[in-house]
Amino acid sequence: MIIGIDLGTTNSLVGFWRDDHAELIPNALGKLLTPSVVSVEENGNILIGEAAKERLVTHPADTVAAFKRYMGSARTTRLGQHAFRPEELSALVLKSLKADAEAHLHETVTKAVITVPAYFNDAQRKATRAAGELAGLKVERLLNEPTAAALAYGLHEAKPGQDAPDTRFVVLDLGGGTFDVSVLEFFEGVMEVRASAGDNFLGGEDFVDLLATTFLAEAAPNAWKKKTPPALQSRIRNAATRLLHQLSNAPSAQMTVAWEEERVSWTLDNEIFQKHAETLLKRLRVPIERALRDSRFKLKELDGLLLVGGATRIAIVRQAMTRLFGRFPSTHINPDEAIALGAVTQAALKMRNAALEDLVLTDICPYSLGVDVAQTIAPGQFESGLFCPIIERNTLIPCSREHSFVTLSDYQQSVHFEIYQGESRRVANNIKLGEIEIDVPRKKAEEVTVNARFTYDIDGLLEVDVLVPETGKRKNLVIQGSNSHYDEAELARRRAFLATLKIHPRDQAENRALLAKAERMYEECLGEARDYIGQCISIFNAALESQDEHRIVRARKEMEERLNRIDLGVWE
Repeated sequence: MIIGIDLGTTNSLVGFWRDDHAELIPNALGKLLTPSVVSVEENGNILIGEAAKERLVTHPADTVAAFKRYMGSARTTRLGQHAFRPEELSALVLKSLKADAEAHLHETVTKAVITVPAYFNDAQRKATRAAGELAGLKVERLLNEPTAAALAYGLHEAKPGQDAPDTRFVVLDLGGGTFDVSVLEFFEGVMEVRASAGDNFLGGEDFVDLLATTFLAEAAPNAWKKKTPPALQSRIRNAATRLLHQLSNAPSAQMTVAWEEERVSWTLDNEIFQKHAETLLKRLRVPIERALRDSRFKLKELDGLLLVGGATRIAIVRQAMTRLFGRFPSTHINPDEAIALGAVTQAALKMRNAALEDLVLTDICPYSLGVDVAQTIAPGQFESGLFCPIIERNTLIPCSREHSFVTLSDYQQSVHFEIYQGESRRVANNIKLGEIEIDVPRKKAEEVTVNARFTYDIDGLLEVDVLVPETGKRKNLVIQGSNSHYDEAELARRRAFLATLKIHPRDQAENRALLAKAERMYEECLGEARDYIGQCISIFNAALESQDEHRIVRARKEMEERLNRIDLGVWE
């Protein structure tokens, strides 16, 4: 069994293929969405998902979210006594999804297809693959998120009684932390990605940050502006998140923040919100224009527009995209679930499921791959550190490309290539992947030729082959899609470390998540409402201490109803 996983910035999902269709798996709380949040309790227990998300407000120093944005970096986050890399935090989320899948399927799961933003670079992809390995999963393939979304929409087949499917699409994937654009074309059973572009630091979290910052500037008391402790910041962000959700379904909404016996409300409508968000909306246009330019399609040549990712629910985003493309997007699938469903479809393809045997899926190289070069600008003067692409971005993969170079100096003994990924003219602004050196005959400048061939496959494996035709000497380097931070011994050590962490029991997740929600609401409320929630928590804790399962179930249901009444303002 190969499962499909959408490892998201805000939420993650897991699913599998059954009876010729993709099926998503609920977590221990019965929900399909598992928040990509990790928290540590005072006793050292690790919380993942909904319970951890609730603690973003009550325990911000012990809780972390949006760590996907830092995949591939050396950034560490300290939770309790331990420091975690982004891929290790992602591994904890993946382990939780793996446990949910195994509980649902009643079998051990060891293989997965995991989605990544189309614009993730090599280091970010390696970190994602490492996260899967740390979670005990063999990553069968990293699938670009917009491509996964296209699979989920069933663009590869016409349904009986319907017209033939559209052939050219743009998929806009705006998640919690990243924005991807892909242009796809379907023909004769082949789904081909024509171009991709994106912004790895643009997503729904940025719109939340904007609302939180604007609230502080326009509505917060001066004391809050002068000193905004982490707990208050978390409370404001939480309220801003709820405001963003409300503005997606109503022309105006209100957010309220309570802090130290002071309660502040702020009302915002979408028209004003759009003005505040103009810079973010402009940033959305840049990757779109780049992808369309690279695909060589004009807007009028496109047949469809697909919006996926939870942040595409933001009303001002949806309106801006509708105006830009001059058409309404397809909306027949849940934007939160589209990528996960596509990952499951790709997993079925890997298992060679008969229902998908006629589908061929192609992908592209998201970044240009090349080497550093120097060029003569005047006799005896050189400009070095320049990037020479060998495989251009958006080249269909697998692919192989060759480029010839000549020696720069008289009687030089060798040629040294540094291998980079990126789009900048200067290699210093690109990402170094490796290096290779080869001996050459000692002759005058430009008299010796060296051929460099790059071969890039669907799994992100880059093979560099360097040949000196005059001597027949050849050097080869393979840059694999493995982890850049760990060797095998370190990977095993960190996997063992994660296994020793005390993960909160899955069968108690519902109780812990409810308590975390109650604690968060207690901190947010004031006066009689706060006292009432405190009483609710005491009653529920007493039920938990009794270890009477029937009493616990009854108390949990009553507590949920009481908290919901408080949310609606009808608790008295």
